[in-house]
Amino acid sequence: MNNLNEVEQKVAESLLQIKAIKLQPKNPFTWASGWKSPIYCDNRITLSYPAIRTYIRQKLSQLIQEEFGTVEMISGVATAGIPQGVLVAQDLGLPFTYVRSSAKGHGRQNLIEGEIVSGQRVVVIEDLISTGKSSLQAVEALREAGCNVVGLVSIFTYGFDAAINNFADAKCPFFSLCNYDALIKVAVTNSYVLESDVALLEQWKKDPSAWTGE
Repeated sequence: MNNLNEVEQKVAESLLQIKAIKLQPKNPFTWASGWKSPIYCDNRITLSYPAIRTYIRQKLSQLIQEEFGTVEMISGVATAGIPQGVLVAQDLGLPFTYVRSSAKGHGRQNLIEGEIVSGQRVVVIEDLISTGKSSLQAVEALREAGCNVVGLVSIFTYGFDAAINNFADAKCPFFSLCNYDALIKVAVTNSYVLESDVALLEQWKKDPSAWTGE
């Protein structure tokens, strides 16, 4: 398993095993955006597997401590980042908030749920990064509320150039436990896909909006 670290390999194996990630290069999925895709990812499924859930929680917590040092609050991106964020906040003994995709339509019309303190060092938790736009909307909301968002961590990233550029423009470092390239290596090694499928899978990552699977 060349060039893969232990965490990338373990997370990729787990996500494939429980079908949180499915690869179908010859029978692609259609995303809500209309994109054709050889991969479908639903990391919420990890919550139903205590051993995998625990491993992900521990490694996200470790990643935060290694990359960001002292952190004063964890914030999750609604909806899939909320349970992962709660687990990590509990693990680190930190306050937790979450950011809605849009402001609540009643009551106090909150966009951020939970108590925040201006200047707090915050790390945002996301389950999955595609282009990064929804994640960065949450980062921006927290920053506008006075938080010092030092970065974001996620379980998985597709590794799109668009995401790398969007996070760079937002001056928001981000790290993931696993990524698309690592996943493909593990999938081939464990016979989830054929070696002959790799070229098709790599083409998708280079230009996902134009990919047709042909």
